[in-house]
Amino acid sequence: MTLIKSISGIRGTIGGKPDFNLTPSDIVKFVTGYAIYIKSEHPESKIKVVIGRDARISGTMVNSLVCGTLMGMGMDVIDLGLSTTPTVEIAVTTFKAQGGIILTASHNPGEWNALKLLNSQGEFLDAVAGKTVLENAELKDVEYCSVDLLGSYTLDTTFIEKHIKMVLDLPLVDVSAIKKANFKVVIDAVNSTGGIAIPALLTAMGVEQVIELYCEPTGHFPHNPEPLPEHLHELSKTVVTSKADVGFVVDPDVDRLAIVCENGAMFGEEYTLVAVADYILSHTPGNTVSNMSSTRALRDVTEAKGQSYSASAVGEVNVVQMMKDTSAIIGGEGNGGVIYPELHYGRDALVGIALFLTHLAKAKLSCSQLRATYPDYTISKNKITLSPGMDTDRILQKIHEKYKDQPNSTIDGVKIEFGNEWVHLRKSNTEPIIRIYAESVSADKAGELAQRIMQDIKELM
Repeated sequence: MTLIKSISGIRGTIGGKPDFNLTPSDIVKFVTGYAIYIKSEHPESKIKVVIGRDARISGTMVNSLVCGTLMGMGMDVIDLGLSTTPTVEIAVTTFKAQGGIILTASHNPGEWNALKLLNSQGEFLDAVAGKTVLENAELKDVEYCSVDLLGSYTLDTTFIEKHIKMVLDLPLVDVSAIKKANFKVVIDAVNSTGGIAIPALLTAMGVEQVIELYCEPTGHFPHNPEPLPEHLHELSKTVVTSKADVGFVVDPDVDRLAIVCENGAMFGEEYTLVAVADYILSHTPGNTVSNMSSTRALRDVTEAKGQSYSASAVGEVNVVQMMKDTSAIIGGEGNGGVIYPELHYGRDALVGIALFLTHLAKAKLSCSQLRATYPDYTISKNKITLSPGMDTDRILQKIHEKYKDQPNSTIDGVKIEFGNEWVHLRKSNTEPIIRIYAESVSADKAGELAQRIMQDIKELM
């Protein structure tokens, strides 16, 4: 069906023909390209690479190919087995490994899988490194190791427990406050590895009343695994009927977190980061970062506490770099991704849950009451399909010129501010489309702003 080669990794549907789908030969080719890159970065080292996967059905097959290829390149493999994206990221630095590969297609449906590539810091490769991997994958004169130089293989299925302990050891995670609050929690883990990690985390924090939905890591996703409101009707209903305090849902690799309030209403995926940042800022003054398509509410909360907010280009690697550049103490993305550098520079739903429950316990409010304390914005997400050969950059430049008197940024496409409203236009790297995100104080107003800009684009087209 499709194969997407990008600087952040290789993603595609399983089966079909090489170079068009994610086939065994494609997996070997791109892992080889990654191995060549890691060797070039660490020429004097005996290379170790950490591997972990979500529960999707193709995971065993993909894992065997990845581990075997790395060993064939002379690299030692530490296989975490069923794991989470943030767990693998932490394990890379803990084991002092030179790299890591996470086998997950994140929120994509079950027929997809992917290779997420990490550097020695347990962070996603930047654009330069990613480009090098893609170039290496096309090399024809690759030489694999002789039998005496093959890498070793070690299986370590204990690292989720270590990850949980690291979360609980964070100074701002208050286990006693969480236990005292006596929360009842519903968790939907879409039958992936969140079903291993999240119930264990809640138990470790003293949450005795946990209702599990789809926590068997079978890889058979019961609904679309992207944690959006339209996919969470059962979770919402269960929270209400069980009289739970809160519901959590994670995506298959557990780096995104969405929250459902006690009344069944969505807390708002955009507001996961806002609430956690509010708690962090209340105890640790510092800067915050999110990407340009995330809600303005984080900026409002940050500035209300006298701190500084910055917006990065879209993409986790860009958010992380901006966080480092501005010494941010909390950051992430509006898709429910919380990045807390006190532990590591990666989106982490385990950290998100621990900090959110601490915040909720100390605030002594219901989940919906806590949500009501934040500015209320709505984002409208739209796109325009372009004709073949159309100059997308020229269209974005013309929009920029038309609104040059408004506060704007061209870091990533064009973002224009209109008071407390904004619109962000970005071209897709994989499709002939322009994405138009607009935010305002209501869905109607956000939609009107988006339509105004879309009409401008249509006139230019």
